[in-house]
Formats: sequence, structure tokens, C-alpha cells
Amino acid sequence: MRKSHLGDSADPADLSLNSLVTAPRRGHFQIMTKPSEMRHLDGKLLIAMPAMGDPRFARSVIYMCAHSAEGAMGLVVNKPAPDLKITDLLEQLDIATTDRTRQIRVHMGGPVEHGRGFVLHSGDYTSDASTLKVNAEFGMTATLDILHDISNGDGPAECLLALGYAGWGPGQLEGELQANGWLTAEATPELVFGRADADKWEAALASLGISPSFLSASGGTA
Repeated sequence: MRKSHLGDSADPADLSLNSLVTAPRRGHFQIMTKPSEMRHLDGKLLIAMPAMGDPRFARSVIYMCAHSAEGAMGLVVNKPAPDLKITDLLEQLDIATTDRTRQIRVHMGGPVEHGRGFVLHSGDYTSDASTLKVNAEFGMTATLDILHDISNGDGPAECLLALGYAGWGPGQLEGELQANGWLTAEATPELVFGRADADKWEAALASLGISPSFLSASGGTA
């Protein structure tokens, strides 16, 4: 039996990002080349079906940052980190807070490399070459300069910080979609950043015109 899709320790998407939490220094993305025909899930949402076997991902909503023949990588956006605030992380990284420091939400982004931080943010922010521009509305940055900007009251208009990420090996996500493990939906800033975490799963389903009561373990994919 294969290991659980999100529990693999490897980085199947070959995204190398420096750590916000454990390595307080500037780094950069090494972004794989992705043929345009393989980018169909970049910027989409994955919505866990009720039959999700791994309880860590029950009712989870995942924003897909990268998807290619080599694998996929995304961030869970509706699982808050209990009792952890952005000011706690800034203090750990010796980043001074001010009265302009924004209280952005901290999430558990997935079980792979959960000691690393990833800031998913609106498309108005770019940090030189270290921002992965997923599309016009979303970007992801994993270098300390974005935390300095947030602490100063600057930075992106909308953002959340995720600890760890969700990863799939080659063909693994496609298999899970065929097995009805996930639904897919369009991602909007209002849903990802504006909704309360507890409401995001049902809101994502509602964007497809689906009520949770209509779903079953044998439901189809969208």
C-alpha cells in the first residue's frame, strides 16, 4: 500500500524554499519549468471529500501552488495553528513588532516540512525573484523580507502564513482525483483570505453549487 498522499516526506514538486521559521536568512525559490498544458490545477482549490481517509485532512481546503508531471504542492488554508500567533513567530525570528504589525492568521499548511513557513498572499506583492506568482490574484513568498514588511504594516493587502505544505509525487494527485478523493474549484481571494476558517470547506463546496448533505463516499469529481 502506498503511503498517504500528504504524508510523504519528499518534496515531489521539486520546490526548494528557505525556511521562515528555522533559518532566518534570505533565500529564494528554485521553481521547476512547467509546460503550460500541465498547469491545470495551479491556482485551484482542492476540497476534501467526506470519505477522506486521513483524519488530518478531513474537510480540508487546499490552495494549489504548483502542479506538473513531476508532482504537486499546495497549502491547507482552513486549518488554524492552535494557540500560535504571527507575533510569536516574529519574536522567535527577532523581527521587531510595531503598532502597525498586522495580526495575520497562522495555519497548518500540511505535514511536509512543517518547520518551514510559506506566506500565501494577494497578487499585489512581489519580493524580487523569491515570489512564486501563481496567477494575477495569488502569490507565495517564503523569505523573511515579507515578514519584515508585514511587521512594519506593509506587505500584501491580503495574506496568511502556513507552516508546512501538502505534497504529491508524480501522478499521485491525478490518481486521487480519479478515486474521488477531492473536488476541485476556482480559488477566489474572498474565500481564501476573507472567510472564517471554519466556513471555508462549505463555502468552497457552495461555489460548485454543492451542499455537504448531497455528498457521499462514492460521489464524483468536479
